[in-house]
Amino acid sequence: MFKSLKGKYFQSHTTPVVASSGGSSSSTQEHEIGIVTAEKISDPHAKISDEAVEQAVHEDRPDEDAQHGVSQAEAITLTWTKTSLGCAYILMFLLYFVNAMQGSITGNLSAFVTSGFESHSLIPVIYVVSSVMGAATYMPVAKILNLWDRSSGFLVMAAFATLGLILSATCTDVATYAASQVFYTIGFAGMIFCIDVITADTSTLRDRGLAYAFTSSPFIISAFAGSKASEGFYDTNWRWAYGAFAIILPIVALPLFILLRWNLHLAKKRGLWTKKEPSGRTFIQSVWHYIIMFDLLGVFLLAGGLVLFLLPFTIAGSAEDGWKEGYIIAMLVVGFVMLIGFGIAERFVAPVPFLPWEILASRTVLGACMIDFCYQVAYYCWHDYYTSYLQVVYNTSIASAGYIDSIFNVVSGVWLLVVGFAIKKTGRFRWLLFFAVPVYMLGVGLMIHFRNPGWGLGYSIMCQVFIAFGGGTMIIVQQVAVLSAADHNNVASVLALLGVFGYIGGAIGSSISGAIWTHTLPGNLQRLLPEDALPDLETIYESLETQLSYEKGTPVRVAIALAYADSQTKMLIAGTAVMSLSLIWMFVVRDIKLDKNVQTKGVLF
Repeated sequence: MFKSLKGKYFQSHTTPVVASSGGSSSSTQEHEIGIVTAEKISDPHAKISDEAVEQAVHEDRPDEDAQHGVSQAEAITLTWTKTSLGCAYILMFLLYFVNAMQGSITGNLSAFVTSGFESHSLIPVIYVVSSVMGAATYMPVAKILNLWDRSSGFLVMAAFATLGLILSATCTDVATYAASQVFYTIGFAGMIFCIDVITADTSTLRDRGLAYAFTSSPFIISAFAGSKASEGFYDTNWRWAYGAFAIILPIVALPLFILLRWNLHLAKKRGLWTKKEPSGRTFIQSVWHYIIMFDLLGVFLLAGGLVLFLLPFTIAGSAEDGWKEGYIIAMLVVGFVMLIGFGIAERFVAPVPFLPWEILASRTVLGACMIDFCYQVAYYCWHDYYTSYLQVVYNTSIASAGYIDSIFNVVSGVWLLVVGFAIKKTGRFRWLLFFAVPVYMLGVGLMIHFRNPGWGLGYSIMCQVFIAFGGGTMIIVQQVAVLSAADHNNVASVLALLGVFGYIGGAIGSSISGAIWTHTLPGNLQRLLPEDALPDLETIYESLETQLSYEKGTPVRVAIALAYADSQTKMLIAGTAVMSLSLIWMFVVRDIKLDKNVQTKGVLF
């Protein structure tokens, strides 16, 4: 069976990156239009010579003008066999499986971990901080992948993820747990980002949607296995949920690193890759060089600005004077100024900007990133407390709540393969957005109506199915869209930009969720709880276990369920309102013909 798969999906391509270059007849035109991207090729008004589009079609060497990591990736794909490519995709599949399983297990347990430290309401705060740091990670990781190599960046991120898991397994207070989540998020976000970049390196643009669908398909398995496993870990020792994966992750990650390094070694032996000459810089000069190349000023301004600007929305409710507190106002002002400073620095100050301005200003890149931003805001406006809601309102077990929450992973995991085939057959992707965005909005909008305890659980499940169809489609289309507007030299950078928008959207969504939670749930409990339960209001608010300790149908449990329903309804209304903006952004994306852009070369998916 593997042989037939190899013949069908793993093909040899010797066509290189499309870029401006060439003979004297076309050099003037190419100088005027800058980087030759698929977006420009598909534009009927663009004056691009056939020589520019078909340049170096018969070359079988890495692009010497590309960045170090990009040409190294091309050397690997020009060297390895179909068997090596197949092994790489199997290993990436396994890494996605590990990520999906640990995410499903630990995600179901996070409410109980924070409740154990009497800090259930801090879930959004922890998520905001870790998400912001994860967003800031994409930029330097993309630089590592481009300036050094793919395998080194992947190994560093796997080490961060392992460290985060170890810290989570050994934490003794909520502060250590929060710190562990920062390392954990940076590591897993960076590692999966590296895998996505490697997937782009090893696939044709037309088949890339299908390649991404394959590598991310393990979420189908983890949806059921992870939820059941989380219940088992909770009944025994939740710390082993993190400890087990701290052992498993390095075992699965090392083979991919070794495979990439071995094929790079073969490329060197065959003369396809030569190590660059030493720079001759001193230690101080090297430090300064990498500070500039990694844009540390931009990373500092982005990460600091996001943390300072977003955190007040979550913690203001617990402040003594609320929004009038001096430190709340100061955080908002300083955070906003830092974000403005980031934009100015990237445009006018940074010697090495994160992306070429013409790609940053691309309609397709902007539209896809904004759709992802709105999608993530809308999703995390309500998702952080969804499993808690299911357990409190419908009295589901941890496993059952996890199954329902994982409907997205199951349905979208299968549906992504259909979307990938559709993109491959049509050579286009924008038409799928006209289906995905309205269906996603329908699912979230219906959840507003079916949120109250009087409705059956089946209606909530139906909404999750709609959300899975719409959300799953958008995930693939966004990735293919940004990649179609760039050349191979900027693949890591545009994927990083998409990741930054997604993580910022998720952080803002969690901030909105946390703000609604802290501003509505205590008041709802104060209003709805029986008088004899009011002395326990603070404990009920902070602990999911305390909430579940009251029998279903008792006055206290009914009051808690109604309080949850009201807060969740407001979260869903906010999410639906933000998602409606995507109805505009989907028309901004250009309808690019994927078969006109040749990015990669060698033995490809």
